[in-house]
Amino acid sequence: MSKGSDGGPQGVVTWITGAGSGIGRALAIHLANAGARVALSARTVEDLTAAVQIVPGRMRMFPLDVTDRKATAATVAAIESGLGPIDRAVLNAGTHSPMSLEDFSADTARRLMEVNYMGVVHGLEALLPRMRARGRGQLAVVASVAGYRGLPTAAAYGPTKAALINLCESLKPDCDRAGIRLQLVCPGFVDTPLTARNSFRMPDLMPVEDAARELADGLDRGLDGDRFEIAFPRRFTRKLKLARCLPYRLYFPLVRKATGA
Repeated sequence: MSKGSDGGPQGVVTWITGAGSGIGRALAIHLANAGARVALSARTVEDLTAAVQIVPGRMRMFPLDVTDRKATAATVAAIESGLGPIDRAVLNAGTHSPMSLEDFSADTARRLMEVNYMGVVHGLEALLPRMRARGRGQLAVVASVAGYRGLPTAAAYGPTKAALINLCESLKPDCDRAGIRLQLVCPGFVDTPLTARNSFRMPDLMPVEDAARELADGLDRGLDGDRFEIAFPRRFTRKLKLARCLPYRLYFPLVRKATGA
């Protein structure tokens, strides 16, 4: 696999879901500029149209609602028919609706689980048999540090990301044996339209372009199989990793102090 001038893969076919905005869009632009051929998927055609025009000739759009299982399988087939085998996929599509005691809703929880968790499951179902048959491929699943432990207003969002973390941990040994590089992506707070919905102070809020560079670097290092989790910003994610080990009597006061919630 040849490399671009910044270390990125040259000519690699990459599929990114949730590429209409936020981290997905920024990553698509970064990888396309590095020489990858990028297939972009999102529900909103207008967002995809604007994105593909930024790096003409390197990006193609494949509109998709990831909650549609059959449409996801058809999209993977269309990408491979039009661009060639998918070498790398970043399953990034997701949504966020703050939910706390006052607005607790089963409908909100179900909607987020359908998009954030089942949307990834649909992508994996379509990709894994193809990559397994080829004996190669790279998959990155975008979860969140909100899946480490409970955070304020994340009663619907956090469980979906915790499920993704467990899913990736469970699949990794099988993927290793099949020659598939499976990676888990756990961003902290990144300045995107989704985090703009949060009403609390977000520690170490990261510009989306910086997040895209961190993610791209982690993907390239993952080619050697030495990096399972990609977590950023590093100072903040290190703190949360330590917080996972704290007893509840220490954890909850720490969260209140950090977020002001």
